[in-house]
Amino acid sequence: MTFFRAAVIALFCFMFGFTDDAQAKKRKPKPDFQIKFATLAPGGSSWMKTMNAIDDEVRAKTENRIGFKFYPGGVQGDEKDVLRKIRSGQLHSGGFTGFGLGALVPSVRIQELPLLFNDLDELDHLRSKLDDRFFQEFDDKGFIHLGWTDVGFVYLLSKHPIATPDDMNSATMWVWSGDPLAELFFRALSITPIPLSAPDVLTSLQTGIIDAVYSPPLACIALQWYTRVDYMLDVPVTYGIGAVLVSKKSLKNVSAEDIAILKTVAAPHLRALTLKTREQNIEAIDEIKKEGIQVVIASDAARADFYTRGRNAWQDGVGKLYSQELLDEVKTILESYRQR
Repeated sequence: MTFFRAAVIALFCFMFGFTDDAQAKKRKPKPDFQIKFATLAPGGSSWMKTMNAIDDEVRAKTENRIGFKFYPGGVQGDEKDVLRKIRSGQLHSGGFTGFGLGALVPSVRIQELPLLFNDLDELDHLRSKLDDRFFQEFDDKGFIHLGWTDVGFVYLLSKHPIATPDDMNSATMWVWSGDPLAELFFRALSITPIPLSAPDVLTSLQTGIIDAVYSPPLACIALQWYTRVDYMLDVPVTYGIGAVLVSKKSLKNVSAEDIAILKTVAAPHLRALTLKTREQNIEAIDEIKKEGIQVVIASDAARADFYTRGRNAWQDGVGKLYSQELLDEVKTILESYRQR
């Protein structure tokens, strides 16, 4: 069975209630404190398998004093809905993309600036310099950052070929409703996209409200968007970050020892998930090509145009998402690393 078909079957299993998560709920006794966790990631996906592994280990090491209750597949709404429910106490934790993370700590989205990284080594190096700062900012906002769960390099996918920035003018592009970074990028390209929540994208592709999206290849498969597009541009326009957060307020009755166990258990699992996702995104490109999606190879001139326009948008985020000081620091870190 190909990876592509396995991903789709996993998604269908979730929809009909036969996921690993459903089985886990049957066999696991209720812990003393249940961390209610929500995510857009489908049940049965690599993301949820990792969360189940974290749950198993945390339960074992705390003697079932804490454990997770999972709400995958967007059943608790979009990421802003999940954050609202965490603040009200209905939920305690979530798996978020940059969209949700930026709603709490806008500066963290500097990692998603258009055309910032040439490769993943640059991303890892930047994080080695900035993670302590970002984690502290989440802590100041009342959240424990358990680890990154990136979604990967993001590509443009469409029903009609896009080979240059100007080709985007004829596309009806989706933008995640309320996402300031995506809006900044499309404004630099002189595009007026259609704002929608992520769960509405597939239906909007089916009905023709939109005909172009941006997504990592793996997520495009898991969310079935691949079934409604025909082309993918080979230029990765940005890198999609993600992370698992837990509300500190929700853990007020959990001992410091058990919180330390939660952090210690989660970190290596989530790092392994990020590395696995990177591999699966490469596999996913091959699989969607087999399913008939054509990869559009940008010319050198078009690629340079994307880079110029995308990087011109960086300055527009100063004062809105991040400071000039942080932008300058990121540029210096990457320039120094490239020279080395």
